[in-house]
Amino acid sequence: MSAIAYPSYTNYVLRSNRAAATACLVEQAQLMERTYTQNMSYNPAGFVLPNTQCQQELATRYAFALSTITARTFTLTATPTSIQSGDGCGALTLNQAGQKGANGEVSAAAVQSCW
Repeated sequence: MSAIAYPSYTNYVLRSNRAAATACLVEQAQLMERTYTQNMSYNPAGFVLPNTQCQQELATRYAFALSTITARTFTLTATPTSIQSGDGCGALTLNQAGQKGANGEVSAAAVQSCW
């Protein structure tokens, strides 16, 4: 019985953590959009993405990063760490156009199964 229950529980935990990470990426993207609205740029002088509560709560599961930032573009990434590293979706991404990605892919299949 436990041979069936434990893998199911493990998959549930991975999916649950991944859902929290995708929500956190969306929250960060909204912060980036607010910055753009106020400054007409995603990277005004001295800009640093704030360390949000969701980042702090997921710190043992995901490392969040802001990359490829220019005046008109950005990419947010949530990379699984430690206990989440077994997740087959790998790094989750979200950019300024709302394009989602998983495990280095932006295909519909990858996004549908991981977001």
